[in-house]
Amino acid sequence: MSAPREPSPKPEGPGERVGHAVEQVGQVVEQAGLAVGQAVDDIGSYIRSQREGAQVSLRQLARTAGVSNPYLSQIERGLRKPSAEILQQIAKGLRISAEALYVKAGILDEKQASDVADAVLADPTLTERQKQVLLDVYQSFRRQNDEPVVPRPATEPS
Repeated sequence: MSAPREPSPKPEGPGERVGHAVEQVGQVVEQAGLAVGQAVDDIGSYIRSQREGAQVSLRQLARTAGVSNPYLSQIERGLRKPSAEILQQIAKGLRISAEALYVKAGILDEKQASDVADAVLADPTLTERQKQVLLDVYQSFRRQNDEPVVPRPATEPS
C-alpha cells in the first residue's frame, strides 16, 4: 500500500506572482511603519524624560519651544513626529544638544564617540544635562586644539 500523494503544486501564473509580490511589499511597508512609529515613541519618551529630569513642566517647555501644550503632549506620547525645527526649539528649551534629539528621532546617524565621550555617557551618577555640558566643553577643547597654531615671532631683547 502506498502513502497518499500530495497534489503537485500548480505553476504560478502572472497574476499569482503579482499578488504574492504585492503581499510582500505590504509586509515591508508595515514593518517600516512600525519602525517609524517606534522612533516617534522613542523621541517622545526621550523628550519627556529629559523634561522631567530638568524639572520643567510641559507648559514651560511648550512656551519656551514656541509650541502649544497639546502639540508637545502629543509628541511626548508618540502621536506626532516633530520636525527638525521643532526638535531644535525643544532642545533649546531643555538646554540639551539638538544633535542628541536628531539622533533619537532618526534624522542624524550617531557619530563615533571617543573613549572620553563614552565614559561620560556611561556614568550613571551624572544627569543627562551634566553629561551634555561635559561633552560640549570637551568638544570645544578639541576644536580649539584642531586649529593650527601660528608661532609668534621671536622678539629681540631691548
